[in-house]
Amino acid sequence: MQEELFGPLLPILEVDGLEQAIEWINQRPKPLALYLFSSSQQSQETVLNTTSSGGVCFNDVVMQVGVPELPFGGVGASGMGAYHGKAGFDTFSHQRSVLRRPFALDLPFRYPPYAGRLPLMRRLLG
Repeated sequence: MQEELFGPLLPILEVDGLEQAIEWINQRPKPLALYLFSSSQQSQETVLNTTSSGGVCFNDVVMQVGVPELPFGGVGASGMGAYHGKAGFDTFSHQRSVLRRPFALDLPFRYPPYAGRLPLMRRLLG
C-alpha cells in the first residue's frame, strides 16, 4: 500500500462510512483511478465533488480504460495529461500562438522614443 498497484491484487480496506473513505483518499497522493460501488446517486456525487483522481468508475472496475472516447490519465504523482482519442492527441501536441501582420501601415508612433507622443498614445490605447 506504499506504491500504485498495477497487478492482479486489489486490496480492500474497511472503513466506517463514506466520509472516512473520502478522508483516507484525500490524505494520500491522488489515485490514477477511483472506484465506488454504490447505487446512491448522492454518494456518487459526493465522491466526485470531494476527491481528485485520474478517473472515476462507479459499480465496475477498469471498464473506463476500455472506452476510447474517455480520456485516460492521472493527476499529480499518477501522471500528467490524458490519453485516448482526441485527449491523447492534445496531450502530445503543442498548440502555439502565431500572430502575423504585414509591415504595411506600420505607424512609427508605436515605437520609442515616446517623448511628446504620450498623450496621443494614452488616447489611442484608452
